[in-house]
Amino acid sequence: KSCQKPVDKYIEYDPVIILINAILCKAQAYRHILFNTKINIHGKLCIFCLLCEAYLRWLQLQDSSQNIDPDDLIRYAKEWDFYRMFGIASLEQTSFLVGIFITLWWMRPEMLKTKSDFILLFKALLLSSYGKLLLIPAVIWEHDYTPLCLAFIKVFVLISNSQAIRVTLNLNRMLPWLAIIFGLILENGVVCLFQKMGWDV
Repeated sequence: KSCQKPVDKYIEYDPVIILINAILCKAQAYRHILFNTKINIHGKLCIFCLLCEAYLRWLQLQDSSQNIDPDDLIRYAKEWDFYRMFGIASLEQTSFLVGIFITLWWMRPEMLKTKSDFILLFKALLLSSYGKLLLIPAVIWEHDYTPLCLAFIKVFVLISNSQAIRVTLNLNRMLPWLAIIFGLILENGVVCLFQKMGWDV
């Protein structure tokens, strides 16, 4: 009130500019979205991102299949593979988030003292995974560079997750990356477990 100016400059900005700045991973834009907006799409966004990931894996599984006979009735049974891929993607995402929470709680237990701290960080991590929506255009416009595009999407999502952790807990750059690395280790452990069980992941 004393300076007659908004503390959060993004309050006066158009939503498109805020979105562009969020895509550029600017901490102030993340702070505005997480603390000064009433976005309630965390669960829906998470489910949709998991569906995108499951669809991509299912499509790759279908491409590896040798049977392409359109009259084959067994192809309808292959739809169950999609649900299986959705379940695997969900377990991997859960293990990634659990790895992050364990690391942060172990390194800085004072940061996650209350249930609201956990919920805020959880919502921030779900929102910052919006980059997974780019999997659909990458699949639709399939070309020779699709694996490279998928790798870039993964890196973008991890950078977004790092910014979300930084902004939510007001940390330096190092600790969020340590948490993300441990989350990736736990996620890859789940992948190895599924592969040992003989499941296609």
